[in-house]
Amino acid sequence: MSDGATLSFGIKTSQAGISYADIVRVWREADQLPVIEHAWLWDHMVPLRGPVNGPALEAWTLLAALAAQTERIRLGVMVTSNRLRPPAVLAKMAATVDIISNGRLEFGIGAGGNQLPGNDETLMAIVRREFEGYGIPIVPAADAVRALAESVTLIRRMWVEDELFDFDGRYYQLKGAVCEPKPVQKPHPPIMIGGAGRKLTLRLVAEQAALWSCPAWSAAEFTQHNDALNEHCAAIGRDPREIKRSVQLLLRPSEDAAAARAALLEYVRAGADHLVIGSIPPVRPMTWLAEEVIEPVIAEAAG
Repeated sequence: MSDGATLSFGIKTSQAGISYADIVRVWREADQLPVIEHAWLWDHMVPLRGPVNGPALEAWTLLAALAAQTERIRLGVMVTSNRLRPPAVLAKMAATVDIISNGRLEFGIGAGGNQLPGNDETLMAIVRREFEGYGIPIVPAADAVRALAESVTLIRRMWVEDELFDFDGRYYQLKGAVCEPKPVQKPHPPIMIGGAGRKLTLRLVAEQAALWSCPAWSAAEFTQHNDALNEHCAAIGRDPREIKRSVQLLLRPSEDAAAARAALLEYVRAGADHLVIGSIPPVRPMTWLAEEVIEPVIAEAAG
């Protein structure tokens, strides 16, 4: 079980069906509450459910606006789809947001939608309606993860290398790559990698990530993925304590504070130390979330 002092809590405002004004209001409220340490957006061009022509603000332009309207809270996209933007362009965008926020960016990235063996038709329909609408090819999962690995490598190089460089990868080729100005954070913003593929994704997390976003639906599922990550860390000689373990809890309007506290504590007891709470829609005040959910969980975990 994690020590309550090591836990961090954040919020996530998925952009489908919510206005810019409401997102700004929620983030500004959170920015005034020290117990809420980070805030996140999601990265989809269209709503995942409901009418495809429903409103869904783009993540990185929105993140830049929110960075300019907050002062304390750390921020990011949980997680950026590597499929939607060229990685060199994304490196430049992220450096810009880190500068706007004065060094508060947490850089989240994942493989993005892909064709997984055995995917059910409902899930693939969601992937197709987004990717086909934006002209993005749907590739096999292994190719998506290998492309992600290349992206993380070249993005990191763009953030830290002063000289122009070439990159000749299987999926990306750059000539004379440069990113100026650099991010504020040194050597670069913390890198969060999302996903739970046992063979490729978790190996990449072990090798490259400071934070891991685990897409688990229960504490038991998180435990299975977490054990696999620890095995990869042992195989490469990395201390697993160097990687923060992040999970997301969806708080629905019908759920009360007691249910939210119980669910979060299950994750904490399983080893999660970076807790992100989202809601559909974010109707409760952030003070309610802080006082009725987060603070009691911290106290219970510390006890």
